[in-house]
Amino acid sequence: MTASLELGGRVALVTGASRGIGRAIAVDLAAHGADVAIVGRDAAALAETAAAVAAARAEARVHTIVADVADAGAVDAFVADVAATLGRIDIAVANAGQAVDGLIVRSKPTDIDAMLDVNLKSAFYLVRAVARPMMKQRSGSVVLISSIVGVAGNAGQAAYAASKAGLLGLAKSVAKELGSRNVRVNAVAPGLIETAMTESMPEAARAHYLATIPLGRAGTPDDVSGVVTFLCSDAARYVTGQTIVVDGGFLM
Repeated sequence: MTASLELGGRVALVTGASRGIGRAIAVDLAAHGADVAIVGRDAAALAETAAAVAAARAEARVHTIVADVADAGAVDAFVADVAATLGRIDIAVANAGQAVDGLIVRSKPTDIDAMLDVNLKSAFYLVRAVARPMMKQRSGSVVLISSIVGVAGNAGQAAYAASKAGLLGLAKSVAKELGSRNVRVNAVAPGLIETAMTESMPEAARAHYLATIPLGRAGTPDDVSGVVTFLCSDAARYVTGQTIVVDGGFLM
């Protein structure tokens, strides 16, 4: 029997769900049957995500949480809140992220700290918080949203690349720790995706990327969310510790 992408009866927690890739992931998981908890810092934007989830599947339960994912105590608190409110946590997606570009010689300690806190530490805190309940129920899927910059590096993005590369090591290490309890941990590394974060990209840089993408276009948030849904489903039940690159062939 072919394994299904359906997620009926499962509860998903998605950080960085206010817009862009995070919103698309929450909507796609709900469309495939999951109830979703969405986390972010912008209450109004989260309300828009909740509306998009409801439009995708009217009966989906949506739990909205305004929180700072770089605060370890806040992460522990909202993970406990989601488990209490929605009954369990089967899926956790660490999508929160930010980028501050600049050459290494001009980098500011505050910018470096911010990217490590939001891009890497927040994911570490989330994985740590969901690991215990997932181990107890002997099932779960965790997906960390990295970047092709974390795979290949990029001039002018040393701190961002380092934080995103850290997610790849985190995924592999925790996959080895939790595999015996049937908890899977994977990473997704998007390339050039049309989001608010990439709107400010210099036109010359955008043209360079587009010229070297074999599929000839930038990706969309839905291109990423479909891969995440696959990794969270039974269709990927034998996939763990992997990094799936979603870049139209750019790194090929």
